This record gives sequence, structure tokens and C-alpha cells, in this order.
Amino acid sequence: MIKTVQEIARFIGGELTGDGSVRIKGVNGIGEAGEGDIAFLMHEKFAPLLKTTRASCVIVPPKVAAVPDCAGTKTIIKAENPSIAFSKVINLLFPDRIPHPKGVHPTAIIEKKASLGKNAAIGPYAVVREGASIGDGTIIYPFCYIGKNTKLGENCIIYPGVTIREEITVGDRVIIHPGAIIGGDGFGYDIDKGVAFKIPQIGAVIIEDDVEIGSNVTIDRARFSKTVIGAGTKIDNLVQIAHNVEIGSNCIIVAQVGISGSSRLGKNVILGGQVGVAQHVELADGVQVGAKSVVFKSFPEKGAVLWGTPAKPIRLAKRLNAATSLLPKLYARLNILERKVKELEAKK
Repeated sequence: MIKTVQEIARFIGGELTGDGSVRIKGVNGIGEAGEGDIAFLMHEKFAPLLKTTRASCVIVPPKVAAVPDCAGTKTIIKAENPSIAFSKVINLLFPDRIPHPKGVHPTAIIEKKASLGKNAAIGPYAVVREGASIGDGTIIYPFCYIGKNTKLGENCIIYPGVTIREEITVGDRVIIHPGAIIGGDGFGYDIDKGVAFKIPQIGAVIIEDDVEIGSNVTIDRARFSKTVIGAGTKIDNLVQIAHNVEIGSNCIIVAQVGISGSSRLGKNVILGGQVGVAQHVELADGVQVGAKSVVFKSFPEKGAVLWGTPAKPIRLAKRLNAATSLLPKLYARLNILERKVKELEAKK
């Protein structure tokens, strides 16, 4: 779809400087863009690229536009967040860039008492069990499994190979990427005479609106009650979320994180890659945990920044890390002092 720069500026709510009649047909990075492309940049240190780029239009923040003579005759659109604005432009120019399934494929299995909303789509070899409901506009790709009495909201996208087991509730506009498993049994066992006895997991999973779940994520059902993923939370690939975990709204969970059972995360919590969270831990709103850290205890302070194993407030963790790096020198000095003490004792 081809749009003029003026149409794009109006669509993203940006301020246009230059020729609004320029026609845009493509998007690209500012270094690779050519005539007819739109690009963006975020920081004033990249402002000189405005003079060398071949892009027909560039989306920039106001601070870049204010750099003297940076744009020259280049057509620009000022936007507070060029990255988000650029994402909106992609959706405007290429609304059908991913050809989602349409209708119900003849190989799909839709059991009795399952209900499909208006314009819902079910791909080849997908299974929708009895009592399940699929909301308006929701798209289910091939080889997905939707369990008994599970409810999917409106305008969700469930990519190939996703398993959503029984009695699960998924909100509106949820995106689940290939291979994710929602509602598998929580990992619960009692040991009796040296034998692991399986504890029934009879709870549910609730995924609220606007959540995105990456590939091969596993979210376990609760033993009782529910496991909850709050609205707007984004979960990267290969994350394990155990039974009865509650994650607040708008959290960011990066790849290979593991969250143990019955832990609770507040709103806007960020967990870096490969973070581990022990069971029954509570993290307050806005807590950030650096990559590869392990959180063994609760942190009730809002906005705390943690790092290390075990995780500590980052200033303390850095001081301890710096002190640890001095241990070889201190050890060498200690050996010297021990030798001198022995020499002095030998002279007595």
C-alpha cells in the first residue's frame, strides 16, 4: 500500500517538515533505505545520517530535528517516539504482510458444543475440544490444540503447534507463538517412602488482555486456584512459569527465565535473561532484575534494581563484585605478611 508522507504524518500524529506529497512504498533502516522508503532514527548522535540517507522521509524525535542543519532539505516527520511511530507505519503500509488463515479448514476438528465467534479462523489439523469458545476474529493456526471448556477472547493469534489445555481463560488480543504450552500440570510431588507421588493439579490459568507469549514458553496450571499473567505482559521465548505464579500487568520477562511456584510479581517488573526466581518470592511493582541473577527472597521495595546470585540491590552487588576481584592481590599480600611474621617469630 502506497501512502503520501502527509498521510503518514497524520496517521501517526507527527509534525511534518518538507514535501508532504512524497509517496512512500517501503520501509527500511536508515543506512539501507532508498528512494520511496521511510526510515527512522532515535538519537541526535545519528543526526548526520540525515544528510547521507537515500530515504525519502525519516521519522525523528524533536531533539534530532532541533540539531542545526541536520536535515538539510530532507523531508522529516517529528514524533515523540520514532520507533513506535515507525511500527505503526509498517502496519499502515503492509496490513496483510502475514497471510493469516481464514475460515475453518476442512481438516480441523471442532467438537460438539464448541463455539466459534464471528470471523474466527481455524487452520489445518487444529483441534477445538467440547465446550471451548473462540472469540470474534481470533485466528488459530495449524496443529494447535484448544482444550475442553477453554475460552479464547477476541482478535487473538495462536500460532502453529500451540497447546492450550482445558479450563484455561485467554483474554482479548493475546498473541501466542509456536510451541507454547499453556495449562500443563504444575510440577508437584510428595515423597512417600522414597517414591514421588503426583499431586493433582486442578487449578486454572488466566491470561489477561494484550499479553504476548513467546515460542516454547510453558505456563503451568495451578494446584488450586489459578496461575495469572497480567494484562499487557510480554514473555520472551523459552520461559518457564510454574503453578500458582501471579504476574502483574505490563511486565517484561526475557528469554530463559524460570519462575518457581506461588511467586508473585507486581506491575512493570522486568526480569533479564536467564533470571531464576525461587518459590514464594514476592517482587514489588517496578522491580528490575539483571540477567543471570537468582532471586531467593522477596523484595518489597518498589523500583528496586537487583543483580547477582543471590540477587542484591545493584549498588551493593557491584561493591561486592569489585571487592571479590581484589581477593588474589589480598591473598598474595597475606602470604607475604605470614612469611614476615614467621621470620620475626624465628628471631625471638
